[in-house]
Amino acid sequence: MDRLTPQQRSKNMRAIRSTNTKDEVRLAKALWHLGYRYRKNNKTVFGKPDLTFKKLKIAIFVDSEFFHGKDWETQKDRVKTNTEFWQKKIERNRQRDVEVNNYLESQNWKVIRFWSHEIEKNLENCIAIIQQEIALRQKER
Repeated sequence: MDRLTPQQRSKNMRAIRSTNTKDEVRLAKALWHLGYRYRKNNKTVFGKPDLTFKKLKIAIFVDSEFFHGKDWETQKDRVKTNTEFWQKKIERNRQRDVEVNNYLESQNWKVIRFWSHEIEKNLENCIAIIQQEIALRQKER
């Protein structure tokens, strides 16, 4: 049973952003302060990654745990209201993530995905992963 009223739940769900989420902005600002230049939500790249280094072919996605189904097999039963809708939606999101990854990788892109929680708890590690990939791709050029 949902602890919120339908009106409260609706208000909460409407407030969730699809771009420029708190963790996305934290990661972007940290990279910018380190001198890295990127594009945000680049529509010219398949899947519209949150951050792209187009010349290096690096696509970075920041995925929310709920909407992208982290630990989905164990978590999907937690959805108690409008279950059929949410399970279908999240499973399609997961499928789309795989399709985007496969397409970009087939085009020689490096796809890096972080859960929002990873950025929140360990931003330095996420930045180190990105820096390592940037250095590797720059060496190849």
